[in-house]
Amino acid sequence: MPSLISMQCFEAAARHLSFTKAAEELNITQSAVSKQVGQLEAILATALFQRVRKRLQLTPEGSVYLTEVRKVLTQVEMSTRYMLSYGSRNEVLNVNTLPTFGVRWLMPRLNGFRFKHANLYLNISSRIDLFDFDKENIDIAFYYGRGNWPRAHCTKLLDEVVVPVCSPDILPAVPLTSPLELTRMVLLQSSTRPEAWHDWYEQQGFHTEHSYHGPRFETFMLSIQAARIGCGVALVPRMFVEEELAEGKLVIPWHYAMTDSHNAYYIAVPEHAHQAPKVTAFMAWIQEKAPSLNVAP
Repeated sequence: MPSLISMQCFEAAARHLSFTKAAEELNITQSAVSKQVGQLEAILATALFQRVRKRLQLTPEGSVYLTEVRKVLTQVEMSTRYMLSYGSRNEVLNVNTLPTFGVRWLMPRLNGFRFKHANLYLNISSRIDLFDFDKENIDIAFYYGRGNWPRAHCTKLLDEVVVPVCSPDILPAVPLTSPLELTRMVLLQSSTRPEAWHDWYEQQGFHTEHSYHGPRFETFMLSIQAARIGCGVALVPRMFVEEELAEGKLVIPWHYAMTDSHNAYYIAVPEHAHQAPKVTAFMAWIQEKAPSLNVAP
């Protein structure tokens, strides 16, 4: 395996297109930079640089390798800064959340947590798919589902009420007489809830061949933004759009709210860690901000 110093020398030389300037930046000799790059080329069995009219240039293979090397060096720097950010008396709580849920529900409820738990640092990430707690460095995860995450202790947080929303600018002048008329305004689809519009219509006793037609978005945040600028009608959890509804930036064109008796928002904690002090501290805070949450002892 190549050493970090050889990768640093290569990256600096590629950035400056000069071994001399790379040596000055790294505070080593020009010959040392040349030697380190030569060792890399020997390991890879390919040339990384070439001389064109006495000027240093990357080879095509060098350009490809530069992209990968920068990823490695960036990760090393991030990991080092991560460790330097916390003292030995402090703990890190790794929290994962769904993207829109994190922005619209979780973030507003975290204000003040740092002052109450001065030795506990939150490290928050977001992703849509489920993952294996045994393979990920995650202490707590917020997700939408049925409360059966494998090898996890799941606590129900809240139910979801879904409503259609759109910009007031695209509403027809005459009030709607049927939810089927929404199809004329374009139904914005959700990648994670492909059956949403079909289920919404079915609960009301309607059927339309357009329930699966329309632009598709990966997150509710994208759907909400698309609805705000007039791209169509989005079917989203009402708790994510209360602010837009109150300000009149979004309206509900047809007042039917869909509920799901099977799925809800849950907090999942690895079975082996649900009694950890940092986890129980965070759960207690969330319970305080969401009183309906029933946290088991």
